[in-house]
Amino acid sequence: MDDADDKTQGRVTMKEVALQAGVSQSTVSFVLNGNEDMRISAETRRRVLKAVTDLGYRPRGAGRPAKGSGSRVIGVMVDEIATSPFAAISIEGLQEEAWKAGVLAEVVMTGGDRGYEAAVLRKWAADRVEGVIYASILTRRVTPPDALSRHRAVLLNCYDGEGRFASVVPAERRGGEAATRALLDAGHRRIAFIAGEPWMDASDQRMEGYERALRAAGLTIDPSLIEAGNFLPSGGHAATHRLLDRTRPDAIFCANDLMAVGCYEALKERGEAVGETIAVMGYDDQEIAQHLNPPLSTVLLPHREMGQWCAARILSGDETPVAARLECPAVLRRSHLRHAQDV
Repeated sequence: MDDADDKTQGRVTMKEVALQAGVSQSTVSFVLNGNEDMRISAETRRRVLKAVTDLGYRPRGAGRPAKGSGSRVIGVMVDEIATSPFAAISIEGLQEEAWKAGVLAEVVMTGGDRGYEAAVLRKWAADRVEGVIYASILTRRVTPPDALSRHRAVLLNCYDGEGRFASVVPAERRGGEAATRALLDAGHRRIAFIAGEPWMDASDQRMEGYERALRAAGLTIDPSLIEAGNFLPSGGHAATHRLLDRTRPDAIFCANDLMAVGCYEALKERGEAVGETIAVMGYDDQEIAQHLNPPLSTVLLPHREMGQWCAARILSGDETPVAARLECPAVLRRSHLRHAQDV
């Protein structure tokens, strides 16, 4: 799926409006909500409203509330929200999808507390909710509470080993392949990889995708081009220096955008020109990616689409067991990549 396909399948987001207008998402929200208490200039308001018009942005749930809406509810149970922007994106997607049918999303954050999960599920059973979406902030295998089986339920960004529930997760291996293949297509052959924390499924699977793409291109895996990171800018910074101390890649694939931020800084400290002497690829489309210089090429995870799928599955009434989890494809965003021969 390319960027064009992504636009046709999903709604214009507030993030896209903010990027077009050159402001933060908070500023867009304040302008659209008509908040006059904030000191936002007339010119900034004009830019935001123009971006809204140009992109065709519609606020969440606009135009679709059914009469009597609010009587039907989907329960959304997530272990954490505040530590990552991606949970919020998934929730926004499922909320939009539910609201098209006049159904509300009731969200609770449990912190993984089993007692709290059980209490909430009892309440939702008494309330006769339409179904429950059980979500994890990290893509991982989970053991859902037994009481979840009393509800029509799907798993979001996680899966259970027994395959009792339908589930949806990002296609991390394919995302890693797509990112590496983009670097290969640009003519790069010595492609380094900075991994995330090894205990996370996402880190391992992104590396598997990287290795698959190299093998498919007839290249061998060079251990000297692989470094451990920690999914933070500090890890990307330190790993880049370690790489350059022993070898010189012509491209570096960072397993997330935050490490790419550190990678950019390390390359500049070593006198490299990002995108000219060494290309950098990120992963997961953090907001900062498009504000780096040059803008970072990255992989967009389909969290909004995953949330939409979960809500649609609940509302469809489909209770067919799904033993194999659905993997939702990622989308590649190319920014500074160009063919290595053009450098």
